[in-house]
Amino acid sequence: MPSDPALPWFRRLHWQVFIAMLLGIGTGLLFGPPAAERIGWIGDLFMGLLRMIIVPLVLTSIITGVAALGGSGAVGRMFGKTLGYYVLSSLLAILIGLALVNLIRPGVGADLGQAARQELPELATPSSPVELILSVVPQNVVQAAATGDMLALIFFAMVFGFSITLLPDRPRTTLQELFEALFQTMMRLTGGIIRFLPIGVLALMTTMVATTGFQAFRALGLYLLTIATGLTLHLLLTLPILLLALGRIPPRVHFANMREALLVAFSTSSSAATLPVTINSVEKQVGVSNRVASFVLPMGATVNMDGTALYECAGVLFIAQVMGFELSLIQQAIVVVTALLASIGAAAIPSAGLVVIFIVLEAINLQGPEVNLIVGSMLAIDRPLDMYRTAVNVFSDSCGAAIIARSEGETNVDVEIRAVAGLESAA
Repeated sequence: MPSDPALPWFRRLHWQVFIAMLLGIGTGLLFGPPAAERIGWIGDLFMGLLRMIIVPLVLTSIITGVAALGGSGAVGRMFGKTLGYYVLSSLLAILIGLALVNLIRPGVGADLGQAARQELPELATPSSPVELILSVVPQNVVQAAATGDMLALIFFAMVFGFSITLLPDRPRTTLQELFEALFQTMMRLTGGIIRFLPIGVLALMTTMVATTGFQAFRALGLYLLTIATGLTLHLLLTLPILLLALGRIPPRVHFANMREALLVAFSTSSSAATLPVTINSVEKQVGVSNRVASFVLPMGATVNMDGTALYECAGVLFIAQVMGFELSLIQQAIVVVTALLASIGAAAIPSAGLVVIFIVLEAINLQGPEVNLIVGSMLAIDRPLDMYRTAVNVFSDSCGAAIIARSEGETNVDVEIRAVAGLESAA
């Protein structure tokens, strides 16, 4: 549910979540464990709703995005460039998050919902890289969906979507329209669930504070600082380097030409809601042709989630630290790969990272009520991070469009800082 800037402040989602967090803290401190027993189930219900939509949301999102590409040689070439850039930028974002969590270690010594005192599950890891590769290919797609094997489902969705592009016109159009309708339905359903985010936060914060007091907030503050630092490094260092190295584009000019889209992305927390403004800014201000922008940007809004990928990797390692795990290099590598693939399946809607973080957790068998409680505490401070993540996602999309346009021989890209061009018509 995007936050409409025209709404009164008290009707905007981020303020509602903030107020719910304060009410949860007050309720937990005032009434203690009895309050957690009475309303804790609401938090569990909200987390269950998030888990419920993972499989259909990821499947329809990826299939729709890939199927919209077409199958000609030119499309294949541009698809390769686009996917290559998106994988590179997302991987660099993940590695920044990985490095910062290992350096700052925000979850070490934290006590969120007494998770560190719970019996810890045994982490599951493949015995070899070959086993990891083989596990990506599902032997039974229905079984993979039923068991929540998201790596296998993401792989199937990508190859299924690509296969749609190879069909004759009539069946291809029919399937594209079908999956687009399903995807739009899932976006509506997800948006409806996110409407109850303040209630879920209230219940989860009450449970956390009633059982741990204020001990959790030091760790949460350090966690927020870790994620925000990673996003800032990626936005102000990694992406400008890619602009210079791959496109010979001045980062200062590109930032200035994308300022309106970045503000809309930050205020709406939705790459999809920002997409019309992003396309307008990239075409009218950055100077990318419609041929490139209309191909790269919709695909980016579906599969390119740098900020989300960084958040998933850092968030999962934070949870592992809270629960007392020291992940090995192999286990951290699994987190990196899974975060990369899972970010491809993150829908371009507010708080999508809250949904797909469970994919990465389940890849290392890190699940259970203790994990739910920790994720719930992270959720309470997620709104400002979600707004920042969306701005990073949109800026990365625009960088990809500019770089690919330069690689296609377009010379009018970011040659000057251009004036605002018709945002009203694009929105």
